[in-house]
Amino acid sequence: MQYTGITPELINRLKQAIRDADAVLIGAGAGLSTAAGFTYAGSRFERFFSDFIRKYHFRDMYTGGFYPFRSLEEKWAYWSRYILINRYENPPKPVYTRLLNQVKNKDFFVITTNVDHCFQKAGIDKARLFYTQGDYGLFQCSTPCHRRTYDNEEVILKMVAEQKDMRIPSALVPRCPKCGEPMTMNLRSDETFVEDLGWNEAASRYVNWVQARMDQKLLLLELGVGMNTPAIIKYPFWKLTAQNKSATYVCVNLGEAECPKEIEDRAIVITADVADLIDALQ
Repeated sequence: MQYTGITPELINRLKQAIRDADAVLIGAGAGLSTAAGFTYAGSRFERFFSDFIRKYHFRDMYTGGFYPFRSLEEKWAYWSRYILINRYENPPKPVYTRLLNQVKNKDFFVITTNVDHCFQKAGIDKARLFYTQGDYGLFQCSTPCHRRTYDNEEVILKMVAEQKDMRIPSALVPRCPKCGEPMTMNLRSDETFVEDLGWNEAASRYVNWVQARMDQKLLLLELGVGMNTPAIIKYPFWKLTAQNKSATYVCVNLGEAECPKEIEDRAIVITADVADLIDALQ
């Protein structure tokens, strides 16, 4: 069934679907973090990056992250602020906490393309989480000469505190401890992305969790997932729903809420703001 907006009928149906499910698989995309207040344009962007906007005329944080800065010192002045506010600060709205409250008594697992650590900050056990695209809180070798990642909180905080005139001190430029090449973010953008031990263990937990519940009454709850990388969450969720006749698929998105006709009799498709929906479930 398709819904535009949030109605009492919809909320009752969703609550019942959660109650009836033997297990809940949450698929979270960028729209969930946007709903939590992690916006990459507008006043939040202007507040933290006004100097970069004046110099380079950036329109949002995301596109600014791809700019070919002339020096590593300037690049990391930009990226350290970016990481600080999107990884080490809490989102303005408690959307993640309220979402987890809805499933805390269920057998659940989360797969997400988000790299901002919001699920962990909301208190999820990482054994229930697969972060497919990396983590703002991790560095890796840019080559990469080896397949290990490194926590970056300490150096990121120093970069932010000690930068001046849109540059960090040269001594703070992160370099690989093995080959000396510049470090980069552990974010999937090309074939150099490092899938480290933690990533591979999380991937195995996800596959095993899903396989063990293929015959159960499974609720697939897709939140804020668009069509940028549909092969990671959206298409697999459609396939799992088609394979498991006891499964229910829920898609919540403000702009791209849809499902195939083959599963529409077991689907709840909702065009609405994810934060508003989760608030209404409380």
